[in-house]
Amino acid sequence: MTASAVPSPPPGTGLDASAPRTFPPDENAYDRRRLRQWITGDATAGGVSRRRLLTLLAATTAATALPGAGPARAADPTIVKPLPPEWFVRRGTNAETRWEALRGTGHHTPNELFFVRNHTATPVLDAHDWRLRLWGSGLRGAPGEDRPLEFGYNDLRALPAVTRTVAVECAGNGRGHYTGQQGETVSGTAWGLGAIGVARWRGVRLADVLRRAGLSSSAVDVQPRGLDAEYVSGGESLGRVRRPLPLAKALDDVLLAYEMNGEPVPYDHGYPVRVLVPSWVGIASIKWVGDIEVSARPLFSPWNTAFYRLFGPAHPPEGSAPLTRQTLKSAFELASGATFPAGERQVLHGRSWSGAGAVARVDVSTDGGASWRPARLHDDGRAGTWTRWSLPWTPGAPGPAQLLARATDTAGRRQPDIAVPNTQGYLFDAVVRHPVTVVRAARSTPAGEETP
Repeated sequence: MTASAVPSPPPGTGLDASAPRTFPPDENAYDRRRLRQWITGDATAGGVSRRRLLTLLAATTAATALPGAGPARAADPTIVKPLPPEWFVRRGTNAETRWEALRGTGHHTPNELFFVRNHTATPVLDAHDWRLRLWGSGLRGAPGEDRPLEFGYNDLRALPAVTRTVAVECAGNGRGHYTGQQGETVSGTAWGLGAIGVARWRGVRLADVLRRAGLSSSAVDVQPRGLDAEYVSGGESLGRVRRPLPLAKALDDVLLAYEMNGEPVPYDHGYPVRVLVPSWVGIASIKWVGDIEVSARPLFSPWNTAFYRLFGPAHPPEGSAPLTRQTLKSAFELASGATFPAGERQVLHGRSWSGAGAVARVDVSTDGGASWRPARLHDDGRAGTWTRWSLPWTPGAPGPAQLLARATDTAGRRQPDIAVPNTQGYLFDAVVRHPVTVVRAARSTPAGEETP
């Protein structure tokens, strides 16, 4: 069925009378309920056997390093855009933005500087041939995967558009500091703090598309799936990357984005269309979205059972609920080990962000945490994005020093000194100790004295 055949909602409501009403999402209740349903087996797992998911779960619980992805049937190399080393640290199929490269770039991360997180490799797709297919028991008539309702690229662009400034951040951002700063052993890509970017996204509300597709009152979960290559673990394909959303979240603020900073979304960031889930871990914002299952039953995938949950001594034996909102972090727009001349006034710059609300305050220490001063905030506090800040500093005696930044958000959370560890290194939120070196200032030559 093509998009032109998709029934329009009744005038005045924008929604089928039998469809569920929209309420603010109660994410904590959803997480607890889905965790119970996963444990009892009362859920649909999209073609991956429960036995296989339990095997993956056992590996992650024991902090066993999971096998890497198999060969990707996609672009070669795995990332399309140039990755100059002064901008990026290459990490396998991923690329981390260097924080010093963001200095002076403004609030929005330029597309060419935006980090890349790929499970396999970037597919090069054609918008003319692309279709978004919606199917499942949560739509009127329960269309099957073999007879979906379809929207083309131009069909989406013809719908009412919205523009939002939103951060996308990998759930493992900061993972390397679990080991480097806290001495913990964790698995996964050892990101610094550069697995985040903020862009101005333009697209259509997922709620509008779901309503046009015929959302029914029985719908509970919505699962977007990407068009990148299947992910292989332990010699077994887990299928293409996918992760369910609660219906309330899908109807709240989720976008199907086709523009990024005023340009078509680049290949590496989801061209032609990607999902954008504000304030949630990046895995929820599926790139290269190709189909969306709308289900009347709870949905599970490896990306909210074996992956993207918290395991370890500080967490329940069965693991935490699937991860949703991001944590609180701060970073300096500086290279690690940057040098400063003693006695010369400097201005330190950085950014802080939170998944639970806007940043309300940032305090900075230039003496390893012995004392703190409030930074000047340069952006109005807004949820879903970062706040830029600055602080003047005159370095003292030559030698090593540590800079620290600690944010507080409008939800009352403040960055801790130590992050609670988990085996896969997700949601690092501790204050990061940024090493720098103070060096002797160059001696000026007095008037009339010759330089040797």
